[in-house]
Amino acid sequence: MDYQLLINEVYHEVQSLQLEGKVANYIPELANLDIRKFGISLVTAKGEVYTIGDADEKFSLQSISKAFTLAMVFASEGEALWKRLGVEPSGNPFNSLAQLEYENGIPRNPFINAGALVITDIIRSKTAKPIDDILRFINKLVNSDTIKINQTIAISEIKNSSRNTALAHFMKSFGNINSPIDELIETYCNQCAIEMTCTELAQAFLLFANYGQNRFNGDQLLTRSQTKRINALMQTCGFYDEAGEFAYTVGLPGKSGVGGGIAAILPGEFSVVVWSPGLNPKGNSAKGMKALELLTTKLGHSVF
Repeated sequence: MDYQLLINEVYHEVQSLQLEGKVANYIPELANLDIRKFGISLVTAKGEVYTIGDADEKFSLQSISKAFTLAMVFASEGEALWKRLGVEPSGNPFNSLAQLEYENGIPRNPFINAGALVITDIIRSKTAKPIDDILRFINKLVNSDTIKINQTIAISEIKNSSRNTALAHFMKSFGNINSPIDELIETYCNQCAIEMTCTELAQAFLLFANYGQNRFNGDQLLTRSQTKRINALMQTCGFYDEAGEFAYTVGLPGKSGVGGGIAAILPGEFSVVVWSPGLNPKGNSAKGMKALELLTTKLGHSVF
């Protein structure tokens, strides 16, 4: 397969559709993003890199960071993790309070905000420097020490985190959060403000394509079973309440973020990241969703 030709075709076809969407204006710093930006990076399981467009421009991971923190916690906690959160799609907005109340403070899955806050709380319970540990984990996946936090975005998110603070307080009332709430929210917002390029993120996401193994040093960070389960969660819960549409049109496990990024994998074959800040009404990149649909259609191959 000529992957460069493939992503070139996808890129130009998506550009011809003139999809736009809207930036995530509820986080002021994200509202300043250039809606015209569009990049694709595909990295094979062997480490071959193919790019087009703005693939080497940094953007904040936002909810894509949840895949990495879940991997960290699942590796250390094992199946005991699922006593504090579930594995079912939510069918509701990613920051829903109503569902959390109905289910007695147990988040439906680790990719909605409440579930990600529980994951971050577990990381905080195990280390005095949670953000340093998260950055160290991600940097190892890209064989780098340059992955950092955009402090301007982090501060903007902290100042506009009333809903996440409410979620955390509500779960704490059920005994499902142990951290001081302000400290938890600060850690979570910094986690979401981690910046990577499409290529860096695609390299890091090879963890999920390569059955839990770090390609750069061969370390087995997750068991094959754990990797399978995280991929299953990304397939069913990784796209807010548009996961079914993504499974239907694309057919790859993946995770999106309101910074405009989408990371996806074909197990044993490749990881692919698309970035474009214009979001559709469900909060996923409009160009990114279309690009990945075209990619698997042209490839004739998905997990199904």
